[in-house]
Amino acid sequence: MTLDRSAQSPSKESQPQATSAIPLPRILSGIVAIVLALSMIVLGGWYFTIGFGIIIYLGQLEYFQLVHAKGIAPAAKTTLVVSQALLVISTVSPTLADAVFPVAGTFICFYLLFQPKLATIADISTSILGLFYGGYLPSYWVRLRSLGQGAVSNLPLDGYLPHSWFDLHAMPQGLTNTLLAFSCIWAADIGAYMFGKFFGRTRLSNISPKKTVEGAVFGVLGSIAVAIVGSWYLRWSGWPLTGAALGLLIGIASLLGDLTQSMMKRDAGVKDSGQLIPGHGGILDRADSYVFTAPLVYYFVILVLPLLAQ
Repeated sequence: MTLDRSAQSPSKESQPQATSAIPLPRILSGIVAIVLALSMIVLGGWYFTIGFGIIIYLGQLEYFQLVHAKGIAPAAKTTLVVSQALLVISTVSPTLADAVFPVAGTFICFYLLFQPKLATIADISTSILGLFYGGYLPSYWVRLRSLGQGAVSNLPLDGYLPHSWFDLHAMPQGLTNTLLAFSCIWAADIGAYMFGKFFGRTRLSNISPKKTVEGAVFGVLGSIAVAIVGSWYLRWSGWPLTGAALGLLIGIASLLGDLTQSMMKRDAGVKDSGQLIPGHGGILDRADSYVFTAPLVYYFVILVLPLLAQ
């Protein structure tokens, strides 16, 4: 891991610096990530769960590296295992996942109680946070993608391949809603990065010195614009207000997820959570925008939209 010099000397950088060049590795790795994500989303079923499970595993490894950098000894292996189990249960029975989460948390606490070295409050709390932040919240993406999948799956492992790539109305609800949510996050991330890089002048927070108010606002507006277009195409009741509401939720949650991850990195004294993705850092550096958005999108789709349709 690379030491975060800005965390040690925040006063040296009083204003965000605008630059004109976007690194080529960042562009190429971003394209590859989008292609892989789209493939997982379209296929759905166990293809999505397995692919997402790999991402969750790598992300949690980075999280526990941050925790270890603070001298804390969480139940990392146990948390990794129960988080994967949570994803599997979310695929088989989404409603059962909420009951599994407290049971998994209890199991982690029991594990720490019987270690040779007396566990601390920090050991327990970081283990539970690892389960909540790295396993439970992301499991909502699996639940969202599973909506309507069973009735239309036409591939092994409950996978799905569209007969037409242009008729979204013939696709399962989970696919279209997941595509829309990911598109909003991409619009927020890309919009905030590009606009903030070239036009950002006002620092948003000391937690992440490179983020600007201008970039954050443009990112949220980009998410709203994409959600409004999506709500129109999907014929949601109450559009464009429903689309604007979803876009606002995703834009803000995406930003808060990014800042939360930045706060963790600064506390651990590192610049990036890892070096797996060229030009981007680690898995958490790219997936932080997706953590808090997952349950918001899921409950918006299964609770708010049906109420408006009545």
